Amino acid sequence: MPAPTTVLPAQVSPPAFALSALGPHELSGVEVLALPFTGADDVPVLGVGGAEVGDALGLDLAGVLGSRRAKGKAGELVTVLVAGGASGLRLVLLVGLGESTPTDYRRAGAAVARAAFDHESLASTVPAGGDDEALTAYVVGSMLGSFVFHWRSTGPEHEPVRRIVLAGLSTHDHAAALERGLALGGAGWRSRMLATVPSNLKSPQWLAEQAAELADESGLGYEVWDETKLAQQGFGGILGVGQGSSTPPRLIRLDYTPGGGKKAPRVVLVGKGITFDTGGLSIKPAEGMTTMKRDMTGGAVVMAVMGALGALGCPLRVTGLVPAAENAVGASSMRPGDVITHYGGRTSEVLNTDAEGRLVLADAMAYALDKLDPAVLVDVATLTGTMKVALGQWTGGFFANRERLAEALAEAGAAAGEPLWRMPLEPDYEDTLTSQVADANNAPGGPGAITAALFLQHFAGDVPWAHFDIASTGDTPHDSFEWTKGPSGFGSRALLTWLTGPDPLAGIV
Repeated sequence: MPAPTTVLPAQVSPPAFALSALGPHELSGVEVLALPFTGADDVPVLGVGGAEVGDALGLDLAGVLGSRRAKGKAGELVTVLVAGGASGLRLVLLVGLGESTPTDYRRAGAAVARAAFDHESLASTVPAGGDDEALTAYVVGSMLGSFVFHWRSTGPEHEPVRRIVLAGLSTHDHAAALERGLALGGAGWRSRMLATVPSNLKSPQWLAEQAAELADESGLGYEVWDETKLAQQGFGGILGVGQGSSTPPRLIRLDYTPGGGKKAPRVVLVGKGITFDTGGLSIKPAEGMTTMKRDMTGGAVVMAVMGALGALGCPLRVTGLVPAAENAVGASSMRPGDVITHYGGRTSEVLNTDAEGRLVLADAMAYALDKLDPAVLVDVATLTGTMKVALGQWTGGFFANRERLAEALAEAGAAAGEPLWRMPLEPDYEDTLTSQVADANNAPGGPGAITAALFLQHFAGDVPWAHFDIASTGDTPHDSFEWTKGPSGFGSRALLTWLTGPDPLAGIV
């Protein structure tokens, strides 16, 4: 898989991966070696490759585990320095596998990758045997645990290990599992990278340029609406949000068609692309703006998903729409009390200019229903702070108007390591959307995540629809296994796991 699109001279690339049928003690030119262990009744058990490596190095690795009181929890690390190791080996990492679930393998991969920073090469016997699901999870964790983004004149504080060799696994048998891991991990990397780029660079036009590069790289169809075309076609929500900025808004469209699948059902993904959010005239407090470069995480997720569909063999047609705007304070900013007309004619009274995400999403969703005949519609947005209050920073919230769609997405999120919790589309709150002058108001109050979803539901029509409100998971508070501190890019792996699974629309349409 190609490395994510270059956006800055200082951008860091993920590690390169390779499979090798050789055992770990047979490899040469490796600086770091990772070996698994598990624990039962608080007794650590050295895993595949450990005995051979220990014999080759003259080390009692099982004894080291015992002396360090290792438990075998997923991602637990025991570090063994090697003095004068053969062929340049300097470090042995003993990593716990917990219960050997996919989550445990992701955590093990991330822990090993982070411990191998600033080295050239790493070999690993994790996972061992023929478990392709474990291999995919381990690769995803290794990629995302390696994530680094910087804009320092002196270079990054740490760099990912440049090459990871998965020992004891043949290319013939396991190439497909490796490629799946690279595609899923690459999508997570790309969405995280786009969300981390600072907003003095990341204008709506810049985001559109990144989408054009992605389309060229991945063989996608591409179209962009500038401010003139948006006005001609009546995208009042996108224009209203972006009218206060010196960098005008854009609507980005990407199209994926599987080989021979021009008549396949179409899924439309819509990602909020607010490249910076001051709150507009309903301005945020200063501390509330510090993370707002990532308010386009939904758009980043959609772009990352679109770029990985071909590598994962998605059987469906998929269209990605990213309504991109900067919600700025200026002489022409949208005002509280303004009424905007969305694509298709529905009107919204703007009571709070900081409830802007739903306004741009509404335009794109209305366009999808009018022009794209979606079998399923999914929008993704860092939308409401109340979702973070409800779910904290490790679980994403979502709404769905079909039971089977909700089940499929929750299952995919659990499998991908991006847990999702379904919230209710409670109709008793519908009256809060009432406006005296428009079809609805954009800031109906609490419970904010639910009323925002109800606002958007009017633009989904009768189509099976899900709304991801990932404001809860938009930022990671600290490094934790595959998550790195900062913008998370949450959602790409869950959507890809759903879209590329067996019969993703079964029972939904």
